[in-house]
Amino acid sequence: MISDMTKSILEHLPHVKGRLAENSSLARLSWFRTGGPAEVLFEPADEADLQLFLRHVPGSIPLTVIGVGSNLLVRDGGVEGIVIRLGRGFAETKVRGDVLKAGAGAMDVHVARAAQKAGVTGLEFLVGVPGTIGGGLRMNAGAYGQEMKDVLIHAHAMDRYGHVHEILSEDFGFGYRSCTVDPSIIFLSASFHVANGDPAEIQDRMEAVANARQESQPIGTQTGGSTFKNPEGYKAWELIEAAGCRGLQIGQAQVSEKHCNFLINLGDATATDIETLGETVRERVKTHSGIDLEWEIRRIGQQSEEKA
Repeated sequence: MISDMTKSILEHLPHVKGRLAENSSLARLSWFRTGGPAEVLFEPADEADLQLFLRHVPGSIPLTVIGVGSNLLVRDGGVEGIVIRLGRGFAETKVRGDVLKAGAGAMDVHVARAAQKAGVTGLEFLVGVPGTIGGGLRMNAGAYGQEMKDVLIHAHAMDRYGHVHEILSEDFGFGYRSCTVDPSIIFLSASFHVANGDPAEIQDRMEAVANARQESQPIGTQTGGSTFKNPEGYKAWELIEAAGCRGLQIGQAQVSEKHCNFLINLGDATATDIETLGETVRERVKTHSGIDLEWEIRRIGQQSEEKA
């Protein structure tokens, strides 16, 4: 249900070029294909549209930014306030010399392919990273030995009041699957180091990464990617398997048989099923090894009243 506060805000918002919708499904945007709605969903047409919108939203209204929902679990009660989703207007990719610039809404795999087509190397690992550039910046995403921090030059970003910022790579405070940039900052685009390369050789490396991912991960299922971060000195999947959790199921949520650091929606799982399964795995790993697993999947929203 839309709150009175949000109704009041919507009545005073400027006309936007993008899509603005109340009580909008987020399940359709999440790769888990489950979860509650956004109280208000805004999909800006471009940077100017987003800036205009943010300049008219009071600071008291919660804002949540999402990408394509690849590493996201939306709780069944939905998300209060305004959810901002960056789409096509933020997906352009350009190569100029030894710099590739990509919009925050661009899919990682599409950026890797654009680099290959332009004959530049350095971003092949993005084929193994589900999601968008914006989400990858936020969590220092990586695969097969490379991370965002290794290739990022700087990011173009906007705060929740519409002010634009340039953030250098060294100011990100990158860590393992994390950065220290203020969570309210919205990444708009990023520039990366690249180098000239042979398109055929780049394609071969990309195929190797894609094949390795296909062989080891439950591609094609309703999943959110790697569920837990690897604790220092350990691999999360090994700890999960040692705790006897491979194939464990709660409702329609299951620990993948193929890669047990992936949770799967078998068809009708609720977000509560998935989160409960994840917490059960954490408890069993803690009991078995004494190690606390930390969620890598981002969880947003409220529990439903029925499940609370």
